[in-house]
Formats: sequence, C-alpha cells, structure tokens
Amino acid sequence: MDHQGKLIIISAPSGAGKTTIVKCLLEKNDFLEFSISACTRQKRQEEIDGKDYYFLSKDEFKNKIENNEFLEWEEVYKDHYYGTLLSELDRIWEQEKHVIFDVDVVGGLNIKKAFPDRARSIFIKPPSLEVLEQRLESRASDSAESLAIRKQKAEDELNYEMEFDEVIVNDDLEIACNKAQKILADHIR
Repeated sequence: MDHQGKLIIISAPSGAGKTTIVKCLLEKNDFLEFSISACTRQKRQEEIDGKDYYFLSKDEFKNKIENNEFLEWEEVYKDHYYGTLLSELDRIWEQEKHVIFDVDVVGGLNIKKAFPDRARSIFIKPPSLEVLEQRLESRASDSAESLAIRKQKAEDELNYEMEFDEVIVNDDLEIACNKAQKILADHIR
C-alpha cells in the first residue's frame, strides 16, 4: 500500500441526507472511492451485497472484531453492528484513490481519531429536528418501534456536531453538495 490517500468522512443522523451528498461527491470526483461498510442488519430490497454494504451475520461480524479486521465498529442499534473493514482502505488505496465514508456519527469520529492528519470530517445537519423526523417518516422502511429508536438516536447524535471539522446544514441539497465539494477540494489539494 504505497498510495497513502486522504479520507473524507461524511456523518450525520439518519435522514439528514449524508448518503445523497456522498453520491453527489462520487459523481463529480473520479479520484474518490466509496468505503463500503459492513453490517449485520437485514438487506433492504434495493440493496446489493458488496456494493451498498457487506451484509454479515452477527457471528461473522464478531469473528472479524476478534481478528482485528475493523478500523472502527459499533453496535449502532441492539444486535445491529456496523463497521469499516481495514481491507476497504487497502482496496481503495491500491487504486490510488481517496476514501469517502458514509458513516454514523460515532464511527466518523473514530475514523478521524485513527487518521487525524489525513481525514476531514463533515457533519451533515438537518435544518431542524422536525424536518429530520419528517424525512425519517417519509422513508416508510421502518416499523414504528424502529422509527422511534432512529429519532431518539438522531436527537442524541446532533450533540456531536462540534466535534467535526466542518458542519453543513442540509436545507437545500444543491447548496449542501456544493459546500461539501469545496471542503473536499480544499482537503485534497
């Protein structure tokens, strides 16, 4: 692994728009490669294993933890583990590209701690908690119980914004994408 690329970390509460902003950046920048996270949750109908996530059983995930195969990992919801495999960094840096992460708030901060000089962390903030709740409800992919858990977690995660290098309020997607692009360009330079 000769190429020591940079890392762009996009974190936000669920529903704030981080995945959409990551997609914007990937479309505009061919020097970026998406770090595919591993998780233990059920695959949604439209998702592809090895593209959206590496879908692992709880036992597979725990084995990788024991073998120190993760840069960072967390039990985000009860029995739902998410993490970044070290092999993802190797895969991307072998292509001589920079890594972009779409990770939850704690995961983003842990990646930043691991690479303080090479990572830029961006917190995507919803315009308000009410807007965030509307976005989560409009997804219609979660049960009422799951939705309540996501809302509570999102509220908690909003308290971490000051620990990130940059904060972008996503009240206009085009403006938010342009701000993220400028931060990215400044960091890669």
